Amino acid sequence: MRVRTLQPDDRFRLESLLSASVNFTAEEVGTALEVIDEALEGDPDYLVNVLETDDAEVAGFECHGPVPLTIGTFDLYWIAVDPRVQNRGFGRVLLRAAENDVRSREGRLLLIETSSQPGYAATIGFYERNGYALEARIRDFYRVGDDKLIFAKSLVPGVD
Repeated sequence: MRVRTLQPDDRFRLESLLSASVNFTAEEVGTALEVIDEALEGDPDYLVNVLETDDAEVAGFECHGPVPLTIGTFDLYWIAVDPRVQNRGFGRVLLRAAENDVRSREGRLLLIETSSQPGYAATIGFYERNGYALEARIRDFYRVGDDKLIFAKSLVPGVD
């Protein structure tokens, strides 16, 4: 497997991958595709890496970018792995690629936002296992009973 930058031919495959996820609504898929389109047009605020298997199949992607008006803080906007190949370490590979890219841009902090809904329990566990700490909870953010969870990880060696 290899991680590489987004190519125009990836868009259709990423749309299929996003649509296959049980966690993403049609509106969320549309938003992810807008971000992918922005990245393909060269918007420096959206940096996209694609994970390709040894047989050249797209297995997942991640999108991250700098947070405006900060020095060294980045957001992880999207990370998704094809449901058919989840639990094989692909998400971890994509997350490490994002972290390494942030470090290469002198980034110091990576933030991730997600939902508190039970369907996101595996996602929350994934972030926690990879060293992200829950820094904030905004109750009823997405809708009543659906909190926004904000996770963070320092990317500066020796700083927690």
